[in-house]
Amino acid sequence: MVALFRGPPDSRRRRSPNRRCARTATLATPPTAAEPGGRSASISLPPDALVLLIGVAASGKSTFAARHFEPTEVLSSDRLRALITDDASAQEASGDAFDLLHRIGAMRLRRGRLTVVDATNVEAWAREMLLALARRHRRPAVALILDLSLDAALERNAARPAPRPPSAAIRRQHKWLHGSLAAMSAEGFLAIHHLRTAAEIDGAVVMRDEAAGPGESAASTPTHTS
Repeated sequence: MVALFRGPPDSRRRRSPNRRCARTATLATPPTAAEPGGRSASISLPPDALVLLIGVAASGKSTFAARHFEPTEVLSSDRLRALITDDASAQEASGDAFDLLHRIGAMRLRRGRLTVVDATNVEAWAREMLLALARRHRRPAVALILDLSLDAALERNAARPAPRPPSAAIRRQHKWLHGSLAAMSAEGFLAIHHLRTAAEIDGAVVMRDEAAGPGESAASTPTHTS
C-alpha cells in the first residue's frame, strides 16, 4: 500500500469535512506485507469518523470489521437484513435494512461515535448517501477499499456455504467498483485507503487518532493511500 499525500499543518484550519478532494502525490512503493521485510499498512482513523468499507461480496469486509472494530461500531447490511427477516441474504429487505442503517448511523454520528458501514458501497450513489450523512453531522468520512482481484473474490465466494451471491453479481460489483475508483478522490472523503491484496488486507493495522477529539478531526488534511 503506497502512502500518497499529506498536506501542511496549517491547511487544517477552518475547513469543512468531506468537501475537498483527497489529493494525491505518488511516493516510492514500499514492499507489501507479503514480501520479505514488507510492512503492514497503517491506517489512522479519527475517533468520530464515518468509515465506509468498500468492496465486492466475498472480499473480506465483515472479517476485517470484526478484526479491527467493536461489534457496536459496525453497521452491517447483512446483519440488518437478518434482524428484519431472519435471512441475511434476503435482498427484498435491502431497502428497509439500509433505511435502518442510515437512521442508526445518524444517531451515532450525532454523538460523535466512530461508525463503520459494512456493505459493498461499490456504487457512487450509495456512497454519496452516506457522505451526505457525515456532512450533515459535520463528521469526517474515510474510505477503506478492500480490492481483491475478481478471481480471488470468486474463489472465496465459491467456498462459502449457500446461500451466497451469484458469480454474476460479484462481476457486476467489481465492474462498478473499478469504474468509480478514479473519481472517488473527488467524492469528499477525508482519506482513502486502498488495500489491493489479501496480504495487505490481513496485515493492515488500524489505529484511532485519539489526539483529535470529536469534532476536531473533521478539519484534518485529506490523504490518499494506495
